[in-house]
Amino acid sequence: MQSKTKDIVYVGMMIAIIEVSKRALDFLPNVELVTFWVIMFTLFLGWKAIYGVIAFTLIEMCFFGIHTWVIMYFYIWPLLVVLTMIFRKKEEPLFWAILSGFYGLLFGAGCSLPYFFIGAVDGGVAAGFRMMFTWWIAGIPYDFIHGIANFVIMLVLFVPVYKVVQKVKASQGMLE
Repeated sequence: MQSKTKDIVYVGMMIAIIEVSKRALDFLPNVELVTFWVIMFTLFLGWKAIYGVIAFTLIEMCFFGIHTWVIMYFYIWPLLVVLTMIFRKKEEPLFWAILSGFYGLLFGAGCSLPYFFIGAVDGGVAAGFRMMFTWWIAGIPYDFIHGIANFVIMLVLFVPVYKVVQKVKASQGMLE
């Protein structure tokens, strides 16, 4: 039972840290710590981080209401957890910086998927692709900012935070 309690506490901390970090940088367009924290908490919690990203999305809905971004968040953040789990044995900061940077760069492309379905409902498959592509292209300048910011943030913060993650995992008997 104690392990489940700790997991709940860790996921709660994950959500709180991500939410506070997001709010702190809201004034900067597409500069965020969510990607960094999702990766770091996935390295710490493994698959349990999925609960954190789902709860994060639900909390975001409380702040901003329901719109198409909710659909995006329900697949874009779990996808980052999956990618992190695939590469979880990597310890090189440059690897994580590149992954994080590409994730930010391609964030708009991933988020454009609902617009395919929205456009296709009204005008068929061709209209769906047009709507998806147009939405993605319009956001490319922000995707560049997102990718560069993610790269720099990960490069700067990975080593010190990863060391803390490893120490906490060791103290909790969580190392593999």
